Amino acid sequence: MSDEKIHKSDAEWRRELTPEQYHVMREKGTERAFTGKYWNEHADGIYRCAACGEPLFDAQTKFDSGTGWPSFTAPIGDERVEAHEDRSFGMRRVEVTCSRCGAHLGHVFDDGPGPTGLRYCINSASLDLAKRGDAQG
Repeated sequence: MSDEKIHKSDAEWRRELTPEQYHVMREKGTERAFTGKYWNEHADGIYRCAACGEPLFDAQTKFDSGTGWPSFTAPIGDERVEAHEDRSFGMRRVEVTCSRCGAHLGHVFDDGPGPTGLRYCINSASLDLAKRGDAQG
């Protein structure tokens, strides 16, 4: 994990991210269920933050939650993500962000399988998969 925090201007993020990535990661948007590129991905590898490249989730912790978003039982390390209370849309949820660049990733819920009992429900637009065996994986 890099200890160096990434701070960029809104204009820099707009130049570097696709419109969908910008909406999800910088404006706290959500992609539609069953539309993201990783919701049904089964390859082995490491899921990295699409904004800064920080390794976030190991594919070995990914599971089919039936929700239409990639779901994981735990991040690679607790220091990789940050949790924030989210009271938007009249709900009380826990938002998950990248600890390095602050990008919105999704939310974490306490209805996941063992061993953690957690479901990190993450937008595909917030992730890049480095498959094991590739130079990055």
